[in-house]
Amino acid sequence: MADTPKTAKLTIADKEFELPVLSPTAGPDVIDIRKLYAQADVFTYDPGFTSTASCDSTITFIDGDKGELLHRGYPIDQLAEKSHFLEVCYLLLYGELPSATELEDFEALVTKHTMLHEQMVMFFRGFRRDAHPMAIMTGVVGAMSAFYHDSTDISDPHQREVASIRLIAKMPTIAAWAYKFSIGQPFVYPRNDLDYASNFLRMCFAVPAEDYEVNPILSRAMDRIFTLHADHEQNASTSTVRLASSSGANPFACIAAGIACLWGPAHGGANQACLEMLREIGTVDRIPEFIERAKDKSDPFRLMGFGHRVYKNFDPRAKVMKQSADEVLGLLGIENNPTLQVAMELERLALEDPYFKEKKLYPNVDFYSGIILDAMGFPTAMFTPIFALARTVGWISQWKEMIADPQNKIGRPRQLYIGENARDYTDVEQR
Repeated sequence: MADTPKTAKLTIADKEFELPVLSPTAGPDVIDIRKLYAQADVFTYDPGFTSTASCDSTITFIDGDKGELLHRGYPIDQLAEKSHFLEVCYLLLYGELPSATELEDFEALVTKHTMLHEQMVMFFRGFRRDAHPMAIMTGVVGAMSAFYHDSTDISDPHQREVASIRLIAKMPTIAAWAYKFSIGQPFVYPRNDLDYASNFLRMCFAVPAEDYEVNPILSRAMDRIFTLHADHEQNASTSTVRLASSSGANPFACIAAGIACLWGPAHGGANQACLEMLREIGTVDRIPEFIERAKDKSDPFRLMGFGHRVYKNFDPRAKVMKQSADEVLGLLGIENNPTLQVAMELERLALEDPYFKEKKLYPNVDFYSGIILDAMGFPTAMFTPIFALARTVGWISQWKEMIADPQNKIGRPRQLYIGENARDYTDVEQR
């Protein structure tokens, strides 16, 4: 016998309305309010949409209380430990882990698309030399629709697939060239004999006069940073991509919109803010002072890189990222880097402090990724572009899922209007 469908009852004045309750694979039940306006002539009010499901999805699931992050059902710590970024890309895009042959073919396909259209070199040179790399990335990715006309028709499944591969493949080149341009160095072209992460590091740090030998520890750490940031459910930038996509915009415009949203310091700038905080602390002997400030509710100072808005227990990505941080710092050393010395001591003291234990303010992925990127030699301005590079596959996966969804309709949030009522226009002489 089939289960009786769940419903919720809403009473407004003397009228009662019955709303369907949907049960997900995991997570809380969801009250379906799609017909609420038509039936009851009311909207719901939810600033930030924090209690609203805007879509159904099979890609990523987060349980903040348990500290759980799943991609297609696979725990993120297992993927980061045992897999690598391009395999995770395949998983996010197609729903299952690839066979050995499928993975080899996918990696080859991505590798063959890493070059940028040569005329885009002139587009880069149109920016001011001191332009922020995120400004360059937003502009260049949006401009890809002007260079790759054969993959902008979202109604064509083949063109959607080509656009997906192009974006994943070319984003490291775009990010690396944005960095090179900002520091006045020549562009370094990708090499097909290198893996995804190694290719990116080489394009960032090689120069024509001297090639860059990629250390496997650094390459593995970079690959993990990509993997751990690949997707994170319906966050602000992903929701931006979906909202832009709902209008039928081409994929390059939609991903550019996601990059622009990620640029906001409340979203993609967390690891940069963390490193800036470490530099503000300056020296190890000042750490106790800042820890006490963090405990003082009357002090606006907060320890960046500790705790997480979504994860109320611990960030499941942080454990693997800490392992990479230890490996990178073991390779490069921190003896002559006061910022990294502060980071390591702050981590130790915070993990031992009863206050932080009680509040579950553990170091998160942004704390460790910022340390790693700084140790590798990246300026803080490149932290968010690297985040955007990694998150591209998540945005594309969400975009593809939305385009194929028969329930897809253009996004149109409502509002609680609290402005003036209708009034007559008054001529300027009479005001």
